[in-house]
Amino acid sequence: MLKEIIISIEAYGKAHRFIATHKLWRWILIPGILYMLLFAVSMYFFWNTASDAVDYLNTITGLRSWLDRMNSGWLSFLVSFAEFVLTLIMLQFYFSLFKFLWLIIGSPVFAYLSEKTEAILEGRDFPFSVAQLLKDMVRGIKLALRNTLWQTVYIIAVMLLSLVPLVGWAAPLLGLFIECYYYGFSMLDYSAERHKMSAGQSIEFISQHKGLAIGNGMVFYLMHIVPIIGWVLAPAYAVVAATISLYHREENL
Repeated sequence: MLKEIIISIEAYGKAHRFIATHKLWRWILIPGILYMLLFAVSMYFFWNTASDAVDYLNTITGLRSWLDRMNSGWLSFLVSFAEFVLTLIMLQFYFSLFKFLWLIIGSPVFAYLSEKTEAILEGRDFPFSVAQLLKDMVRGIKLALRNTLWQTVYIIAVMLLSLVPLVGWAAPLLGLFIECYYYGFSMLDYSAERHKMSAGQSIEFISQHKGLAIGNGMVFYLMHIVPIIGWVLAPAYAVVAATISLYHREENL
């Protein structure tokens, strides 16, 4: 798995050179700017909502009042840190919903970009097919909905784990790996579909190559550390990198 993660991470460097060489910037920048605007607005809303939710839990449970009566600095620290961890998990949950909404909205561009990337890699002409594009879109949307359901189940489990003292502190990291896997999963499936894999076959194949999915999702999330530029480039770079990592997997693994 570690080797696959490294291969998937290295694919982002190859993706950058590929995009520059073949002048694919319009397919990167136009959806990327839209994604950046939606991401900025959504995260502002999500942060406020997560904070309000934690405050509400404190109110209905009477936790803060109990801490005030206990007058213990150590207990206050533990609870405050647990609240911070829970807020992070909730933000991950919100972002996962936003991410899959974006996958549904952006599926036409992602399907086209993945197919165009593979056509260039194979050195063949790229015959645009509306029927194939629509087929890829429908498949991408169905898979996004399926992954949203499963990821929601896992994130709720991670939320419950975050309430466990000390052990729950690892919950955000676990939640991040889940996020990375499912985002990378969606990026890899565009290529799997073109190789005539059914949805079930794609799920089985990617589950056997989790490193490729996790590595792709890791860089996607890390790109968000860089405001504006990272947000604009992250989605389309993830598509191209996933296509490249799968195309070269046999010679690298």
